[in-house]
Amino acid sequence: MIFALGIISESTALADPNADAQVKKVLAAAGGREQLLTRFRMQERFNSGTERKSPGTLRTSVIESPKFWWVGTRERGKEPAKVTTWAWTLGILTDDDSQIAVIPDVTENDMPLAGLRVTGSVDPPLDMYFDKTTQRLVRMDWSNDIYVFGEYRQYDGTVYPVKCTMYKRKTRKPWFHHEIINMERLAELPENLKR
Repeated sequence: MIFALGIISESTALADPNADAQVKKVLAAAGGREQLLTRFRMQERFNSGTERKSPGTLRTSVIESPKFWWVGTRERGKEPAKVTTWAWTLGILTDDDSQIAVIPDVTENDMPLAGLRVTGSVDPPLDMYFDKTTQRLVRMDWSNDIYVFGEYRQYDGTVYPVKCTMYKRKTRKPWFHHEIINMERLAELPENLKR
């Protein structure tokens, strides 16, 4: 009997009707599903360590979420950043294989955040937390890391986070800093890149 109850509660969590309402608010705040970034070129800078350093390492990438990420003409292969990029561009919330459930709220930098858990399209589960006022992504917990986003930019009908600091989940110590300098939506994949 206890085993059966566990299955029912898990199924109920995966089919949470409140999750659909939250996803609709998040997508609307980002400009709508049709405006999400799916194929784009971004100029970025990043550095590892406890503090953000300028200028950091500069890089230009072409991304076609969720499967491809090129640096120059080299496709990165199996890379966790493909999943997290798919998440911060919110595409993961629109995938048919994504099962989304409401999870308990958290607080980040004194800001109460509404939580959603994504399973099915990603393993391990990915937790996303959104500002309850703006519906913008503020935090994401996945695998061994916590990603905290800030400074949002409007571009070509959508909104995306410009800066991200990654923290080790166990220690909450910062270890990686990322900033998008420029974004360009691409209608087609550049000819010199191969899937």
